[in-house]
Amino acid sequence: MATKQKSSTYHKSSKRVRTEVRDATPRVRESNGEITENNLKRVDYLSWEDYFMAVAFLSAQRSKDPSSQVGACIVNEEKKIVGIGYNGMPIGCSDDVLPWRRKADDELDTKYPYVCHAELNAILNKNSSDVKGCTMYVALFPCNECAKLVIQSKIKEVVYVSNKYHDTAGVTASRKMLDLAGVKYRAVNGRIQY
Repeated sequence: MATKQKSSTYHKSSKRVRTEVRDATPRVRESNGEITENNLKRVDYLSWEDYFMAVAFLSAQRSKDPSSQVGACIVNEEKKIVGIGYNGMPIGCSDDVLPWRRKADDELDTKYPYVCHAELNAILNKNSSDVKGCTMYVALFPCNECAKLVIQSKIKEVVYVSNKYHDTAGVTASRKMLDLAGVKYRAVNGRIQY
């Protein structure tokens, strides 16, 4: 009993190749005319968005902050990483001497006057002349100070995972400035759970 042959077309490395399927075994007709089996690409690989956000989260693991580990990854239009950063103390300032607490009677005994945010470090750690037109992937929606840096650096879009401070004055100011400057922002739309 002969099986009916089905044909379909797949894109492989930007070339169109005809694929024949017999008995549910994928076979590909190569450009030289040979038919080979199981020569189709994987389909469960990371999207670019998931990849860059995963890099931001990996970078966050370098943070010494016991309560908030935030990472940022800046990507140019060619999908190349041009800057990575995480939240931490300034270079030359010992993270064993400065405080990491969130609350104290005196603000100088908290981390807030000292910590450099992930967005700042990613912009300062850039490996290109500028980050104009780039997209920033960041774990946490930027505060108002980081929004200013994003705008001044001419980053065109911010992709984030969490906006847990959405209703605070600082993040409200961030959205207002980003909107006025025409910087897009959106929550990540990937398949990875962060």
